[in-house]
Amino acid sequence: MDENEIAKIIVNAAFEIHSSLGPGLLESVYEEILYFELLSKGLFVEKQKGIPVSWKEIKMDIGFRADLIVEKRVIVELKSVIAILPVHSKQVLTYLKLSRCKLGLLIDFNEPLIKTGITRIVNNL
Repeated sequence: MDENEIAKIIVNAAFEIHSSLGPGLLESVYEEILYFELLSKGLFVEKQKGIPVSWKEIKMDIGFRADLIVEKRVIVELKSVIAILPVHSKQVLTYLKLSRCKLGLLIDFNEPLIKTGITRIVNNL
């Protein structure tokens, strides 16, 4: 399964969740439910996975925590905020570079329509 096929499953699950629950809940709620949905579809999902960061002689075991990493290929960063800022996309791109993943999905569940809350971010895909 390639990144685009995985992303399609994630987006469909996010749409289902948003259609049922709507906007306004905490990110942690959407994260737990999306995690459950993706697992139930047979995907390998890591939640709040620590990603190491190295700089010269320094190695930090946890440079950041990815909300979800699906099939070790797609990073999912979840938000439930008033507005997505440019820094959010930049963070996901940095996460992709550090983890060597090629595709990230930034999903803001606080949008009236979930399709306007999903941003694809690529790193050499």
